[in-house]
Amino acid sequence: MKPYKKLRALYYKYEEIVNYLIVGGLTTVVSLASKYALLFTILDAADAVQLQISVIISWILAVAFAYWANRVFVFKSKDSQILSEIARFVAARVATLLMEAVLLWFFITLLGMNSDFYVILWTVVTQILIIVGNYVLSKIMVFRKPK
Repeated sequence: MKPYKKLRALYYKYEEIVNYLIVGGLTTVVSLASKYALLFTILDAADAVQLQISVIISWILAVAFAYWANRVFVFKSKDSQILSEIARFVAARVATLLMEAVLLWFFITLLGMNSDFYVILWTVVTQILIIVGNYVLSKIMVFRKPK
């Protein structure tokens, strides 16, 4: 079997997960690009309120993109109840956002693991948990296959 055929077979075997990781990478680009575009043009990062506005707007744009891309390319949803699906998607993303905040608070603030090493470590660990959590919640709660 030629190498590209093996790669193709591997892709089709794990298509949903591979597409999910690609969409996740693109969602990160949307989030960062929108945040930096706002901060380097109309908002000032030195102003605490404007900084938080950029975070909120970039999160909204990233979640909107993630919903569309996951619906179309990852889970290939045909659900006609789009508003319900969007609500479930946003609820799942808010849940993992809160999970991230609690985990980082627990390890970095409460346990005092606030050196640069631990901040990076717990941020990476938390992001891995968020990726897995978002996938699981999307699979079982948002983009459920009809029975």
